[in-house]
This record gives sequence, C-alpha cells and structure tokens, in this order.
Amino acid sequence: MILRKTMLRIKEIIKTLRERMDPIMYLGEKYMKQVLEYLRTSETIFLLLFANIIGVGAGFGAILFRWMISFFQNLFFNQGQHVLSFLGSYYVIIIPAIGGTVVGLLVYFFARETKGHGVPEVMLAVATGGSKIRPRVAAMKALVSSICIGSGGSVGREGPIVQISSAIGSTLGQLFRLSEDKKRILIACGAAGGIAATFNAPLAGIFFALEVILREYGTRYFSSVVLSAVTATVVSRTFLGSNPAFITPPYELLSSWDLLFYFVLGFIAAITGWMFIKILYKCEDLFDNVRIHPFLKPAVGGLILGTIGLYFPQIFGVGYASIEKTLNGQMGPLLVFGLVGLKILATSLTLGSGGSGGVFAPSLFIGAMLGSSFGSLLHLLFPALPVSPGAYALVGMAAVFAGAAQAPISAILILFEMTGDYKIILPLMIACVISTLVLKRISRDSIYTLKLRRRGIDILKLKEDDLMEKIKVSEAMHKKVITVNESTLVRDAGLMLKSTSHRGFPVLDSNGRLKGMVTHQDINNAFNSGQGNLSVAEIMTSNLIFCYPDETLKDALEKLGERNIGRIPVVENDDHGHLIGLITRKGIIAAYNLELQKQSGQREA
Repeated sequence: MILRKTMLRIKEIIKTLRERMDPIMYLGEKYMKQVLEYLRTSETIFLLLFANIIGVGAGFGAILFRWMISFFQNLFFNQGQHVLSFLGSYYVIIIPAIGGTVVGLLVYFFARETKGHGVPEVMLAVATGGSKIRPRVAAMKALVSSICIGSGGSVGREGPIVQISSAIGSTLGQLFRLSEDKKRILIACGAAGGIAATFNAPLAGIFFALEVILREYGTRYFSSVVLSAVTATVVSRTFLGSNPAFITPPYELLSSWDLLFYFVLGFIAAITGWMFIKILYKCEDLFDNVRIHPFLKPAVGGLILGTIGLYFPQIFGVGYASIEKTLNGQMGPLLVFGLVGLKILATSLTLGSGGSGGVFAPSLFIGAMLGSSFGSLLHLLFPALPVSPGAYALVGMAAVFAGAAQAPISAILILFEMTGDYKIILPLMIACVISTLVLKRISRDSIYTLKLRRRGIDILKLKEDDLMEKIKVSEAMHKKVITVNESTLVRDAGLMLKSTSHRGFPVLDSNGRLKGMVTHQDINNAFNSGQGNLSVAEIMTSNLIFCYPDETLKDALEKLGERNIGRIPVVENDDHGHLIGLITRKGIIAAYNLELQKQSGQREA
C-alpha cells in the first residue's frame, strides 16, 4: 500500500514537472530555431562562428596528428629495433614493409580515399563532389598517414592534415545541411587551419586554401579563411610553441649578381619538379600493373624503401632534420646531390605503392638538396664569389614546391614564415615565379591536378566551363514584376494568383518601396484560417534575402536553396528598398539553357 502511494506520488511529481517544463522546452526549441535561422541568413556571423570552430578543430587535429606520428615512430623504430634485434642494422628494411602492410589493410577495408597525398581528394570534393567528405575520413587519414610516416614512409604531413581538417569542415556543413557554397568555404577554412597549425604559418595556410583548394580569391572566402588560420595557429602555438620550423643561418644579399643565379635555380627547380611528378605517377602505374592484392602493394613498396633507407636513412619520414642540416652546411655535397634523386624515388615508392602522406615535405627536401648542390657548384666554379649553399637550399625548397604545385604565392609565404627571415624574400619570389612559369610551359597540370586528370577528371576545365558563374542575375531576372500593395487584402491577392498563375508577389508600401514577399502558401494558409480580410502586410515575409544584378546565377541558386524558396527579389546594391526585378528557378534554368545553346552553336560553327 505504501509502495503504491509512493509510486502514484512519483508519477504526479513527474507529470507536474513535465507540465512546467513543456513551456520552457517549447521556448528553448523556438529560440534555438530562431538562432539557427539567423545563422543561416546572416552569412557573415555564420561563417565567422564556424570558421572559429574549424580553426580550433584543425589546431588540435594538427597537434594530435604530430603526437601520433611520434608515437608510431617510437613504436616501429625504437621498439621494433628491440624486437628485431637478431637482424642487426638490417631491421630497417623490414619496418617500412610492416607499416605498409598495416596501411594497405586499413586503406582497402575502411576508407580508400585516404590513399595517396590527400589534397587532390579535397580539390575534387570542392569542384564536383557536392563539397562532401566522409566524416570518418578525418580519423582514418590521421591513423593511416601517421602509421605510414612513423614506419619510415617518405611522405609529408601537409596532405593528411589538409584532408583531416577539410573533413571537419565538410562534416560540419553536412550536419547543419548548409548550401554547397558554404560547405566549400568551410572546407577551405579546414585546409587553411591545417596548414597554418602544422607549419606555424597562418599566411601560408590562407593562401594555400585560396590558391590550391579553391583556386580563386573572393571576398566572401577571405575573412572566414583568415579567421580559421589564425585560430588554428593560436591553438598550435599554445601547445607546440612559436618557433620557426627550421633554424637557419642569417642571409645577406651580397651582390645583385646573386639574383641571376636564383633565376637559373628557378629554372632547374622547375625541371626537377617536373621529373618528380613524372616519376611519382610512373611509379603508381607500375604498382597498378603488379598482379598482387592491392593491400599488399604498400608492403612491397615499403620493402624496397627499407632497402634504400638501410644505406641512406635520410629518406625516411618527413626529413626535416636532414633539411636543417643541409641549410646549416652540415652535410657533404656529394651526399646532398645524391639525395635529390633518392628522395624522389623514395616518395614515389611510398605513394605509388598505396601509402598515405603529403608531397609538400618531400618537395621541400628535394628542393633543399637541389639548392644546396647548386650553391656548392657555384662555389666551385666561382670561388671568389661569397656563395652560401644554405641560402640556395632555402630558396630551392620553395622553388621546387612552387613549380610542382603551381602555387608560387603559397610557396613564398610558407618558406618565409617557416624561416622568419624577411631578407630572403626577393630571391624567393624570383625563383618561385620562374619555376612556376617554366613548369606551366612543360605541363598544364600540377602534382595535384594530374592525379585527377588521370582519373578522367579535368578539374581546371570544370572551373572554366561553369556557366552558372558566368551568367549574371541581371540577364536572367524578370524585369516586369507584378507587385501588390501592403494594404491589399488577402482575398484580392488570392484572385491575382488565379489570374496570373504566379506563385507569389513582392509587397510594396505606398511609396513603392519593397517591404516583403507574399507567397501562395501564405495566402492559402490565411484563407484556410478564415482571414481573407486581412491585409497582405499582416501575413507577408518581411525578413527577406536579396539578389543583386551583378551576382551570378550560381549565387542566386544557392540563396534559393538555403530557404527552399522559388523566387527572390532583385534590388540595387546600395538600396534594398528599390525593387528592379525578380529571379526565379524557372528563369535561371531558361537563361542557362539559352547560354548553353549559344555556346554549342559557336562550337559547331
């Protein structure tokens, strides 16, 4: 009896709590919806908020990724040396093969897009994949790449961290069901934050995202990308410190004749970058033709890599320690020259066989060895000149990457920020620009875009042929717009709907100024509620989004998609009350088809 009364009392308390909580829950849900709706319609606040979130994620992602690499390096080489002590120094041959086996299994069975250097996959998602990157890519890419690098794979950190951070941005966009353009911005924020945090270089991260990932510079991208890169850098510096990636000797431009030599170095760097690209993808073709199971191929590549690393351990991993020794003149010129070709081969074996990692660090390594060799040659030919091989090594690092990636601005800024030496900027600009121009004459594709072209995807042509970005709203909008006055009754507006077959009207005030939009749904809902005598001002939508005549059809279509509406008023850029037209989905399709027919006729002619 007592138990029954207790249970009844508990039920009464729960019922009372529910009754009291329901209004609170209702208000909370209402305000949450309003906040989310505001974020969706207020583009600036929305982008800045999520750019911060992505920057934090990218910063901690870079820290975690570096910790994972250190963990696996200790596991494979320190612990592995103990376990394989019976092999003596030959244990290093086995380590990359073991790592390759683990990488091959993870890639094949869990996330095949984690194979390779990562950046092309992000570029493809931005260009053609609806800006969607599978959420588990971030976790799998971090795991696979850290195992590959930790077991001696001759690859870098930048490709993985770009893919990891971009996956965070894409996942956030998918979670909130954002438009494709906003997801593209979030992906770019991820790429910028990842590069900035990994290399302690916020400017380089910003321009890498704009120059390589988006391949365009737009004001709607810039502020968000900047904020993400800065946030990621702050997080990274808090935990990893703010020291430059390399400690370099002081540089002085002693003679204007030095600039001529840097011009020549830029040309040589372009040829070297082109060879790197060719050998990398030739190696990939060779492994594709090997008739063994795909997940075993990284093990074969690792075995060959380990054999080379037995005699030249400098090729293992990211290689920053060897780069710093070269910059400070602590390696012999013959070894440095040999490492140019050996690093190209080692990276090609790692990635060609199915490993996972970036090409940025290998490009820096190859460029450093090339530049140092060139500087040593100049010193031999012109002993009276004050030539510093370390300075040429520094410039060579940027020049090879600039040519291979066809990204001169990113290369200049990355090396400038990684060294913190402004005096090197002039030779950097000369060598990077020359390298980029020469390689563009040799090859239309960069080391990133060629991977996509080999799959039959011409990402450069896709960008050129996007008609939706070429046609302006002013060319597709309806200029003769039927409007209603804000004092018009709902029943009269309903009659206008039937007589015109329109689905909605702009609402103007007595001075002809735009006040809102009323749709067929608004009018039908009012009729069904017996409110036909209300004025349209009482049921219209006043929280409008606008299009401007100089925007593109792509911009207009994305705005239509954001609210799932069929029409948007077109107003003057500096006067939102001055209605000049109406853009609709039907008008966009008609303008697109007309332009498509024009271009088809020109091609046939």
